[in-house]
Amino acid sequence: MTEPHQQLIQTKRWVIKIGSALLTRLGEGLDIERIRWLSGEIAELRRQGKEVVLVTSGSVAAGMQRMGWQRRPHEIHKLQAAASVGQMGLVNAYATECSKHGIQTAQILLTHSDLSDRGRHLNARSALHTLLELGILPVVNENDTIATEEIRFGDNDTLAAMTANLVEADVLVILTDQDGLFDSDPRSNPNARMIAASAASNPALDQMAGDSKGELGRGGMTTKLLAARRAARSGAYTVILSGKYPDNLRYLAAGNGVGTLLWPDNKPIKARQQWLVGHLIPKGQIVLDDGAVAVIREKGRSILPVGVKHVEGEFTRGELVICRDLNGREIARGLSNYSSEEARIIKGHASAEIESLLGYVDEPELIHRDNLVVT
Repeated sequence: MTEPHQQLIQTKRWVIKIGSALLTRLGEGLDIERIRWLSGEIAELRRQGKEVVLVTSGSVAAGMQRMGWQRRPHEIHKLQAAASVGQMGLVNAYATECSKHGIQTAQILLTHSDLSDRGRHLNARSALHTLLELGILPVVNENDTIATEEIRFGDNDTLAAMTANLVEADVLVILTDQDGLFDSDPRSNPNARMIAASAASNPALDQMAGDSKGELGRGGMTTKLLAARRAARSGAYTVILSGKYPDNLRYLAAGNGVGTLLWPDNKPIKARQQWLVGHLIPKGQIVLDDGAVAVIREKGRSILPVGVKHVEGEFTRGELVICRDLNGREIARGLSNYSSEEARIIKGHASAEIESLLGYVDEPELIHRDNLVVT
């Protein structure tokens, strides 16, 4: 038993993500043995009193293999078709194997727009919480059948992190075909060293993660690192763990030092702030002067037009914008009270001048502090 892995012993709610590389055997369809193993491990975790949400990849890859496609298509409509075909077998496999352990399953399909809409976000949250209360295993996947390029999560590592935020999980486990996160790519460097544990925010991890991707999946180690940082927003630990070894999940639950553990080292942010910063797609950017940056960081104040130097992109009232300092560093994200056109007119001016500049005034702040999250 090793620190900080032993911190996981007392955790209750786990989100487990498994990727395409583990779930599908190239050219042979779904790896039922892997799904059987995972179902057994989830059953063991539940016997220990843990609540589990499963986030699964594999629908597109399974569909490709059922239709005899050797290479992942680029066209959205073909990816949607593959997902439609593959989802049938994927869900049936989980339902069949989990039922052998007395576990009832429920399918949850999400798109980015489901979580960026506040009402649907809350509905998804309520549904997941209710399923957990009823002792049902939620099986979550991206709704690839209807997703378009603008609303795709991009990879299920991101979806898993968003799900961890959504259910206030204690632990996010990302099962992969590697033992963990290494300081260099172990496939090309036999001397690569695995990172046992680190703060999720550690900037040294970025170079280690690289940009490797699998044949069937979209996410590499970089997406897993970004997912860990997203999960940390709600206080969740993330473990990047090999899904190739039968006892890894139960070893992890017992506090043993398997995989790479990334711990949250920032104060968890409130649920509405998680939604704001984690689920909305930014539509524009504003550049702030040094004075505005200082009062946001040090005093948590609103952003006034007088502190804005530049406005970039096109956005409407209520849409998310990124706030950057003069050096281009992101410092916050927030919901704008004015459109980009209006913001360009009032930037650099005192709030008392808004009415004379626009002919009306909605709010004295460009972004109110209640709709602002420092990043």
